[in-house]
Amino acid sequence: MAGRGAEEHPHGADRLCGAGDRVYSRAVRRGRVPRTDAEAVPCLLELALLHPDPDDMDWLVPTSPQEVMTRLLRGVYDEVSASQRRVGSAVAAFEWYAGLGRQLNALAAPVEGSAIRVLDGLSRIQAAMDEATEACTNEVLTVQPGGIRREAELTEGLHRALALRGRGVRMRDLYTHVARHGQGLLNYLELMGDTVEARTLDEVIDRLILFDRTVAFIPANADRTMALELRHPALVEYLVTVFERLWRLAIPLTAALPDTGIEGISHREQSIAALLAEGHQDAVIAERLGISVRTCRAHIARLSETLGAASRTQLGVRIAQVGLDGHRPSLPGAALTGPDQEPPTVR
Repeated sequence: MAGRGAEEHPHGADRLCGAGDRVYSRAVRRGRVPRTDAEAVPCLLELALLHPDPDDMDWLVPTSPQEVMTRLLRGVYDEVSASQRRVGSAVAAFEWYAGLGRQLNALAAPVEGSAIRVLDGLSRIQAAMDEATEACTNEVLTVQPGGIRREAELTEGLHRALALRGRGVRMRDLYTHVARHGQGLLNYLELMGDTVEARTLDEVIDRLILFDRTVAFIPANADRTMALELRHPALVEYLVTVFERLWRLAIPLTAALPDTGIEGISHREQSIAALLAEGHQDAVIAERLGISVRTCRAHIARLSETLGAASRTQLGVRIAQVGLDGHRPSLPGAALTGPDQEPPTVR
């Protein structure tokens, strides 16, 4: 039965099949479901979303959505050093489980101080952020994705930053390398003085704000009109760990970006080349690095010219040859492909 279920339901808890969605949702609403209801969806037992009722083995009881979310984040933690792409999937799963929680509590007022609170609307988000700012006494950690920070974005939270500086609260901010070119960010950091320390990476996870390592805020939808306020110690500890690992990898804003060691190739072009070698489309690369698609394509054109590539396929070969794909470069004069091997292609 386990083998058949895995074959018919090749998914994880972050994207249930339609039948699994219906049975799990019913189990959460009613508190339990008959074991016969789960026969068609063995994935729920395999993923430990349902488990036997110890009082009556003919019934199955659900694992709480909050525990499922904690489990999802723990799984993402295992992959964070190798890839940050899973974070987006976890946020999407958060939105689904949080939505299920809202259905269950539609008639109940939000419980103040609850472990996970959904903030629907910009006014509620701003109010919660102001409240957390007033209570903060020691440290604020933030991750700010995207490219150059717009003046409006910096001005939006300036009152909170100044209030924190006035109380001697230390702040550490992570940005993408592209943010280094924004005068607004430089003006903001000059205003804040040594209260704020900033570092940059090629790419970062989605927006994250942590106050005193006790409360965290993350987006709950794509346009950021909804957010999750997290106070569960395990979730907050996980997010702090993610931040600290990224912080150790990041480069201080006051330091220059490392030289690529290849004449005519900038650090940004090196990052683009690595993502091209992984097979990503231009739009995906632009989003991950915080630049426009037009700028991304201009860099790709310069890469092709510098490496002497006449096509995208040839560009993939050249990227691998000089080691811009993250692997060691080919030896001079070595064949780029074997007799049965196709050359790498960047799309």
